[in-house]
Amino acid sequence: MSDISKRSIVYKVPEEFDGKKVIAFLRGEAKISARLLKSLKRIENGITLNGEHIRTVDLIHAGDELKIEIPCPDGGIEPMDIPIDIIYEDDDLIAVNKGPFLACHPTHNHQGDTLANALAFYLKSKGKQSVFRAVGRLDKGTSGIVICALNKHSAAAIPKTVEKEYYAVVNGRTEKYGTIDKPIYRPDPMKTLRAVGDQGDRAITHWETIATDGEKSLVRVWLETGRTHQIRVHFASIGMPLVGDSMYGTDSQGYGHQLLHCGTVSFVHPVTGERIKLEAPMPEDMRKIADSLNLVGDTVEADN
Repeated sequence: MSDISKRSIVYKVPEEFDGKKVIAFLRGEAKISARLLKSLKRIENGITLNGEHIRTVDLIHAGDELKIEIPCPDGGIEPMDIPIDIIYEDDDLIAVNKGPFLACHPTHNHQGDTLANALAFYLKSKGKQSVFRAVGRLDKGTSGIVICALNKHSAAAIPKTVEKEYYAVVNGRTEKYGTIDKPIYRPDPMKTLRAVGDQGDRAITHWETIATDGEKSLVRVWLETGRTHQIRVHFASIGMPLVGDSMYGTDSQGYGHQLLHCGTVSFVHPVTGERIKLEAPMPEDMRKIADSLNLVGDTVEADN
């Protein structure tokens, strides 16, 4: 394997860009970021038209083939043979249903045994490589869909269109629908712990109750903001910490992780423009609790 592989993308110039500049198509139709475009201009044959070098100020015509070649360097992550559940894969991204006990990437106090190490091994086995670019990482202890962008273009484009839905099992009986609008801050810069407080950044969490037994509830959650630990902090702040969350509540039943799962992700594909929707099942321990609860209708009936 070479030190740097490339992702080649070929575009057929449509009628509406006939006589327009290369830059107009790449920034407009192809939605190439200004930063990536700048780097492509410095690469030999980074941008070609019908097989020939072209400048971004040159003109294109309908039917032309415009090609970009995006470098995909090795991320320097040690490959480790760790099983991963890949639910979608193409030349621009890989989506994984991450287990709750797998961290996303190495940190100063957690080296190896991460999704980044597993993905490096998987790509190497296929003769590929990539810097690890998680589009919205999940905490260790949180399961579900993680999108891994395989080049700079997909890493820049996907976050602008991504939509996520989470599922959580919380302690207590929730209302059918609810919104938590409370700022979140970091009390100690040396710790990951977050808290609700006026000095924090605004954070908004919406939920819908799917099932409950009166003592715990399964909720579907979607966010307007993306603060660290937002779902966990917000539900703890209303006296309903997530089941299994020892940081913001207790793990009295010994799950070893918070019962929080990113179950649905949709996004616009960075090359095809198609909106893709992905779904991933909950881990077994969380699914068992969810299945034991009673589904609710349009309203949550009061206890008799």
